[in-house]
Amino acid sequence: MASARFTATATAPVAPTEETGAPADVYRRVAANIGKVMRGQDAAIRKLMGALAAGGHVLLEDYPGTGKTTLAKALAKSVDARFSRIQFTPDLLPSDILGVTVFDQKEGQFHFHQGPVFTHILLADEINRASPRTQSALLEAMAESQVSIDGKIRPLERLFFVIATQNPVESRGTYPLPEAQMDRFALRFSLGYVPPEEEAAILSDQTTRHPLEGVAPCAALDDVLALQDRAAGIRVSPELKQYIVDIVRATRTAPGVALGASPRASLSLMKIAQALALFDGADFVIPEQIQEIAVDVVAHRMVMDPQAHFSGQTAGAVVTKILEALPVPA
Repeated sequence: MASARFTATATAPVAPTEETGAPADVYRRVAANIGKVMRGQDAAIRKLMGALAAGGHVLLEDYPGTGKTTLAKALAKSVDARFSRIQFTPDLLPSDILGVTVFDQKEGQFHFHQGPVFTHILLADEINRASPRTQSALLEAMAESQVSIDGKIRPLERLFFVIATQNPVESRGTYPLPEAQMDRFALRFSLGYVPPEEEAAILSDQTTRHPLEGVAPCAALDDVLALQDRAAGIRVSPELKQYIVDIVRATRTAPGVALGASPRASLSLMKIAQALALFDGADFVIPEQIQEIAVDVVAHRMVMDPQAHFSGQTAGAVVTKILEALPVPA
């Protein structure tokens, strides 16, 4: 088992109320709670919350020390839900993630011991340090919210949210995520470096203790589930659905692209745009919300051909050009 590599935490119960349970208010409360820890990262917090409300998963890819793990922990502490962290290493096994069946000699029967995947919020830290075999243990969980172990399907919680991290500059002892797994992430984005004044504030915040120690739950599990239900009900016009499809389809024929984005990208783009519209207090999606998130939803699902890659062309730049070229629905 992965007892040495993962931690699970629980927080004091937070009861949903009419005041705290309003979807837009839940977003504001949780975002403000995370903002106490993550200074200068309002855009990143909005994206993370968008994926949570859309029922997707997030891949944080950035340099060491930019706050990837802290962002995940701040979200977990803000929501009254179970949280597990797995530190991915080359010797990590699939059973360390999913669980293992153990024979009880006293009772004379087998018992299944759940792994850290049976949680609400899962932090997969440095996911690319584990072998492809171990990485694949998360594929079924992320796509279908279930795992198959010893011939038996075991469902996961209704709220199952994976936040994975990886460093783009370290290649020794790492295994690049395959395209099939990249496609399971609704979003991939970076935090980047904060402005100097925010970095100075971070130093002040951590003079005596880490701000995470003061973060308390501000939303109940039912509040988050209600947020997901409300986001799914935000209206998307037929014209905007076609706009989303046109964006994704254009990646499949764009110069320099060997493999374009899948229909799963279209679904993620629509669902996260619905979540952003909900955060903005609207009952329907507008083009600006689609454009805001398109690069982060689509680019990581694309594979550039070798010539384009070595010439410096990026998938993000391709998606940006597509957004500039496509007519925007009125």
